[in-house]
Amino acid sequence: MSGARPVGLRIGDRVRFEGRVQTVVGLSGTLVRLADEHGATCALHLPFLLTSDGFEVTGGRPAAPLPPVGRLEGLPAAVVERAVWWEGHIVEVLTGRAPDVPAGTRPKPEYEPAGRSLAEREQAKAAELAGAGQQRVSAGTVRRKRLRYQAAGLAGLLDGRADRRESPLGRADPRVVSALQQAIAEATDASSRTVGYYRWRTQQLLTQQHGQGVVPMPSRSAFYRLFAKLARGRHTTGSARTRRSLAGRPDGPFGQVTAARPGELVQIDSTPLDVLVLLDDGVPGRVELTGMVDLATRTVTAAVLQPTTKSVDAALLLARTLTPEPMRPGWPQALAMARSVLPYQHLLEVDQRLEHAAARPVIVPETIVCDRGRVFVSHNFRSACRSLGISLQPAHPQTPTDKPHIERTIESVGTLFCQFVSGYLGSSVERRGRRVDGQPLWSLLELQDLLDEWIIAAWQNRPHDGLRDPAAPGRAFTPNERYAALVEVAGYVPVALQGTDYIELLPATWRAINAYGIKLNHRTYDSAELNPLRRQDSGVATRKQLWEVHHDPYDVTRIWVRNHWQGGWITVPWRHLGTAPVPFGERAWNHARRQLADHGGTPGEDEVAAAVAALLDTVSHGPLRGGLPNTSVTGENRKVAARTRANASRRSAAPGPPEAELGDEVDQPSSQDHDEDDQDEGESPVAKVIPLGVFDPFQEAHKRW
Repeated sequence: MSGARPVGLRIGDRVRFEGRVQTVVGLSGTLVRLADEHGATCALHLPFLLTSDGFEVTGGRPAAPLPPVGRLEGLPAAVVERAVWWEGHIVEVLTGRAPDVPAGTRPKPEYEPAGRSLAEREQAKAAELAGAGQQRVSAGTVRRKRLRYQAAGLAGLLDGRADRRESPLGRADPRVVSALQQAIAEATDASSRTVGYYRWRTQQLLTQQHGQGVVPMPSRSAFYRLFAKLARGRHTTGSARTRRSLAGRPDGPFGQVTAARPGELVQIDSTPLDVLVLLDDGVPGRVELTGMVDLATRTVTAAVLQPTTKSVDAALLLARTLTPEPMRPGWPQALAMARSVLPYQHLLEVDQRLEHAAARPVIVPETIVCDRGRVFVSHNFRSACRSLGISLQPAHPQTPTDKPHIERTIESVGTLFCQFVSGYLGSSVERRGRRVDGQPLWSLLELQDLLDEWIIAAWQNRPHDGLRDPAAPGRAFTPNERYAALVEVAGYVPVALQGTDYIELLPATWRAINAYGIKLNHRTYDSAELNPLRRQDSGVATRKQLWEVHHDPYDVTRIWVRNHWQGGWITVPWRHLGTAPVPFGERAWNHARRQLADHGGTPGEDEVAAAVAALLDTVSHGPLRGGLPNTSVTGENRKVAARTRANASRRSAAPGPPEAELGDEVDQPSSQDHDEDDQDEGESPVAKVIPLGVFDPFQEAHKRW
């Protein structure tokens, strides 16, 4: 069977069947009656006729292609009008009737399909157009137009000069194109260069492959146009980081992993945060954000800030993921789980830990996808996942697309949270402002508390574009709403951490148990349970008979000592727990201890405990005091104070004048120096500045060396 398919057979249509041209003279249901030129008739079923070999419609109304509306929009109006004019004449040749004639109008005798062959109708149309003033129209022209129309519809009647489509690369030599593509491919892992380099590299490749001067190079402007076409979207001369990221995309359509229940697939990653904070030494610096996101609900299960991420921080992140986020003092009650869209009453019946929890779901990971960083492939993190029954799935090397959701989540933290924080650095150096370290900066613990509150208040209640209902794609769910919907289907079976499990995930160190207890970072921990173990060997020879101690960096009120003799853990409280009962972190302790040290003398534990309690009361109000920036915590003053302490330590170690003279020089500054210190540094001591002499070449020439 060949030829164009008819829209529908009607009486009068001419078809080719069994090698003869016949005319449709009758239709009844699925029966078709045909008559040949000798008057012989036959009746056939329509399916048999249409599937017969050699069946072809030779006259009537063949189905032409649909008009290419989008292609016609970019052409001149005169070209389209000419094509439409030709379409009317060609349709009349094919069917006997022009498209604009009223229904029921009989064909003209010269275009009657039943009495005229197609060639005769084409000759008649050529004569008609020639008589109307179209001198260059012949029967061959009408035939070519008719064939084009039957093949491509109205598009086949367009003037080819107006609809000409050139190659995307123009008339460039294929050998030049191949060499330039090779040079662009070499730039994936290289540093960014200008177009001039790639012109030189292309010419070098052409010489190596074809010989000197065999392949002519295009002109400079033509090469730049060719380079722009081949390098479009690849950032060949732009950001090297973006170029490598684009090169790492998989070929073909992106795959999609669907998670049907919370915790089925969780992704973890760590990246520097675009915010300047006050570090332990009082100098502004950046920290790293390590976070986990659940694929099914887009919930940020946990996020911690550290100067540098270690394996113990990743293991601690697991502990925070499996533990409800408690409501903290100062948080509004609207952030409580009891006030959220989460099914609080149903969850509380199963897990009593949620009674005073904030509105962040507790999600138990089944599989964690991570990159191949040292933190996530470390023995400590792998052991923590294995002990909790979590499958760890490392991503392919240099393939961030294996964990795109955590990558995008961390980027969203930068745009939705970090840019509103004082000390924001921008996502790159060219986006960074001036004197960012001079702004009032948050401490690490303050920023961690703000981040936790923002995740619960903003992120968990923000509609996510990836959480759309397939049945109603116009509505986007929030992570909490998505969790509430999935938990009704998948259920909630909490795997609450045992006390020993949580302790095992905490950072570990090895200490001796002395008569006064255990000393850890200048803090003393003691308990009556340590009495049998004081000044005794642990029995662990590989650790020099020391005892294994675990501690929480976010709460220094107690530590846990492993009982190597009888097994289990011994909880040892801080000796000054009654003085400062509120839990506080490691960096709050170090900061308060340094504050007292700057005022002179080595602080005792009682003073440090009181100072930390006062510090927590102060930092709860943020870095603003009375509506103005707190200049005592700005980066510039912190830098000066840090340099002063470093200079003082170097001077005390270097040989110099007797102690009395040094004390007279440092401890008894002049009134002018004292006023300058008070004006510049406030309460921080400043070392005396000794100016250097000015180099005089004329005096140096008279000296004897």
